[in-house]
Amino acid sequence: MATVILVRHGRTTANAFGLLAGRADGVSLDEVGRDQAAAAGARLAAVPVVGVVSSPLERCRQTAQFILDRQAGTPHAPLEPGITECDYGQWQGRTLADLAKEDLWSVVQSQPSAVTFPGGESMATMQARSVAAIRRHDAAFEAEHGPGAVWVAVSHGDIIKSVLADALGMHLDLFQRINVGPASVSIVRYGASRPSVFATNTDAGDLSWLANTAPSGDAPVGGGAGHTAPPTA
Repeated sequence: MATVILVRHGRTTANAFGLLAGRADGVSLDEVGRDQAAAAGARLAAVPVVGVVSSPLERCRQTAQFILDRQAGTPHAPLEPGITECDYGQWQGRTLADLAKEDLWSVVQSQPSAVTFPGGESMATMQARSVAAIRRHDAAFEAEHGPGAVWVAVSHGDIIKSVLADALGMHLDLFQRINVGPASVSIVRYGASRPSVFATNTDAGDLSWLANTAPSGDAPVGGGAGHTAPPTA
């Protein structure tokens, strides 16, 4: 089975000002976001990835480039509309503080499966198309590069949360329990019987073990021995 590393884009100017950017043009990483993306790229430099698939939006393309710049090889780097940001419709461009006054806000918090954004898409549709895109790329990378293949998907907070919820077997209504920070790394391995979630929302730590791990379809009873720790100086 292949392994997908889910990376959220770094902080943007919209994030810094509390705006819901959605699919708006011209939303780019700010200085903090560029530093965050560079740090993610440095962490992933130890992992020879076969692909870096990105949402078409600028902030994700910028983050993906930081990752690509630190890779020794030349991973396949397509854009994937299926993992683009949720279409927030009329909510796009408004402040989060203002949106929190809307009646729909409480439904987003407690029952996202029932939410369709005015003039936009439903959160259930968002999850369905993003999970389908991730699983499709995962199967393609495994078919081409073998079960040890590792690849990266650079996307958005709600998209990654919905993918993780699916991998964890959680109903979409529980996905707000998951946090995905800017430029964070989450790791999922899809298997024949079920997905395995190896990490969520990490922004530090050695990832070189991903280059040497032999995938297994079975969960280790008792938790197993874990991956080999990095050498200490």
